[in-house]
Amino acid sequence: MISNKTQKIKAAITAIGGYVPEDFISNKDLEKMVDTNDEWITARTGIKKRRILKKEGKATSYLAINAANDLINKKKLDPTTIDLVIVSTITPDFHGASTAPTVASQINASNAYAFDINAACSGFLFGMSTATSYIESGRYNKVLLIGADMMSSIVDYTDRSTSILFGDGAGAVLIEPSDNDFGWEDEFLRSDGIGAEWLKIKAGGSLHPTSKETFKNKWHYITQDGKTVFKSA
Repeated sequence: MISNKTQKIKAAITAIGGYVPEDFISNKDLEKMVDTNDEWITARTGIKKRRILKKEGKATSYLAINAANDLINKKKLDPTTIDLVIVSTITPDFHGASTAPTVASQINASNAYAFDINAACSGFLFGMSTATSYIESGRYNKVLLIGADMMSSIVDYTDRSTSILFGDGAGAVLIEPSDNDFGWEDEFLRSDGIGAEWLKIKAGGSLHPTSKETFKNKWHYITQDGKTVFKSA
């Protein structure tokens, strides 16, 4: 008797890569910019320094490209075999053009299509959900997922609630069909829109387009109600 039941394809991470810039801002540096100190920051966050991209003319795509190339070199991967490139970021190079296609072109992933995911802290998780779905469906065999942000471009270094937390960097994973029983098992993802008021960049979107007023009010920087955010996390 022949069974019509087919075995489910399982997705798995088969390679990783990463990149962080050489320059950084230490807690001692922040003491000169805002009312804080190393002991206060370390006790609450465990952070001693945050990497900062200072290269002129470079942005999030630069971080993502370096992370992707790190993975490609470690894996000895032919980039033309990549089917899809996803970049999870809230600091794209441009608001009018996705960062992922730039990355795909620069790493010679000439046969891939590419798009961005904008979901802030949840971006990489949402990217994993999307990438594994493409693999499990049998539609693609190689998906490159990159989480990258140049947070220094949206941080107000006079704001103690955000300047102590964020830095710049990128991480990349290659997702392929698993060749054993291990791989992505399941997920439980939910969203709650009321949290937008607690952690956001107020200006630059369609609700508050760029203007003299938005610059004056520093609405282009990330802001957060720290106590509410961490209490709700």
